Amino acid sequence: MKNEKKTGLKKRVGEILKVLRKTYPDAHCELDHSSPLELLVATILSAQCTDKRVNLVTPKLFAKYPKAIDYAEAELHELEEDIRSTGFFRNKAKNIQSACRAIVEKFQGRFPDTMEELVQLDGVGRKTANVILGTAFNKNEGVVVDTHVIRLSNLLELTQHKDPVKIEQDLMKLIPQEDWSLFSHLIVWHGRRRCSARKPDCLNCELAGLCPVPAQGKSVSRQRLKEKSDRELKKTEKNRI
Repeated sequence: MKNEKKTGLKKRVGEILKVLRKTYPDAHCELDHSSPLELLVATILSAQCTDKRVNLVTPKLFAKYPKAIDYAEAELHELEEDIRSTGFFRNKAKNIQSACRAIVEKFQGRFPDTMEELVQLDGVGRKTANVILGTAFNKNEGVVVDTHVIRLSNLLELTQHKDPVKIEQDLMKLIPQEDWSLFSHLIVWHGRRRCSARKPDCLNCELAGLCPVPAQGKSVSRQRLKEKSDRELKKTEKNRI
């Protein structure tokens, strides 16, 4: 909060984690998957697309392409059609196929399990790598910074930045490393279930006493400004996954 010292901020983050753990004890990645490969594909598909839509597409997709080599050897046009409904399907299909070819050729079929290796795959930036490492391998090497985390971390005044890299650096200093992956899941769940961008339920928010934004009297202009900011942030994510 305003003029809050770092020690006080860390304490408030601890309280935020405590409340959110209690509120969402089952918080997890909502992209359906049963392997690191499936999570990779689902995460690439989730760019500018809802998890719900991705989860409608992936059952048939995963059955049709069970291994990395299946994506690597697929007809690109056919793969594009298989994922068309997720949007930006040409670029996504290209990235999925290229990433899977790298897994087959560069990593001899072994799925990469380090940040250094994962970011070598086409379509995989630090955010996607963090999703895979934290969810599929239980490795906390960073904080997943998506649009929900960007919005709520600013709303809660855990950072003053809009750039995902700078936000991640700020959050990593405040959150215990063992909670990096969980923090993102908790914030995403809260953003979807209570603190939506269009209609935040401040009056019933579990974080009301820990959030700098007052439950009443929030100006319309401020809300519109935040929505504009969210739209701008989504634009920047079109080319980064």
